[in-house]
Amino acid sequence: MSLRLFVESPLAAGLELALPEDAARHVQVRRLQPGHALCLFDGRGGEWHAEVLRMGKRDVEVRVVTHEAIERELPFALEIALGMPTNERMDALVEKATELGVAAIQPLQSERSVLRLDGERATRKVVHWRGVAIAASEQSGRTRVPRIADVLSLRDWLARAHDAGSAEARFVLSLRDGARPFDPAAAREAALVLSGPEGGLSEGEEALATAAGYTPVSLGARTLRADTAPLAVLAAIALNP
Repeated sequence: MSLRLFVESPLAAGLELALPEDAARHVQVRRLQPGHALCLFDGRGGEWHAEVLRMGKRDVEVRVVTHEAIERELPFALEIALGMPTNERMDALVEKATELGVAAIQPLQSERSVLRLDGERATRKVVHWRGVAIAASEQSGRTRVPRIADVLSLRDWLARAHDAGSAEARFVLSLRDGARPFDPAAAREAALVLSGPEGGLSEGEEALATAAGYTPVSLGARTLRADTAPLAVLAAIALNP
């Protein structure tokens, strides 16, 4: 199987370019040589057959050859917004959500969040998570990389990010009485799923979400971890399109 690499700049047949640093390192680790084939994608649809032109000590040059209009994405946009779990769990969640086909991930600070990020530290974390998403897209065969949004507080996000006329289905994962069982069939079009951190969303936060058009749903009698719950929803929707 050819090495698959993401290149952010637009690709075109005949284009010659130096690979980004991380992509070049992968080529060097695999010990590819001039003339060897590899696969590139730029997140704009399909993937490109390419070949190595030159191997330097720190850089790798390639030539783009032909485009293949292959599509491995879900037929609808599936997004999650979540109170961030602790560091390693968030990394794993981004990786697995990408494999399952998520279109976007919105990291949130909420009242019960254990992981607290702001300023430069938040920026560094988002850059890191975007790298995790790129690697997972390369590995899983995706032709697009999910968008990892900047960290926001839950209240700010709810206040700014919602259009009452949006056609997307909105769900908030709830541990409270009265939440209806989650039905994957209700999310066969564009869907946005809000999930809480360790301990779940506060009563006030859930009320804000409900007022913003989110339907409270339950995943059953067992209490799932903050990093398990959104993945369970993604799997239920993505694997039964």
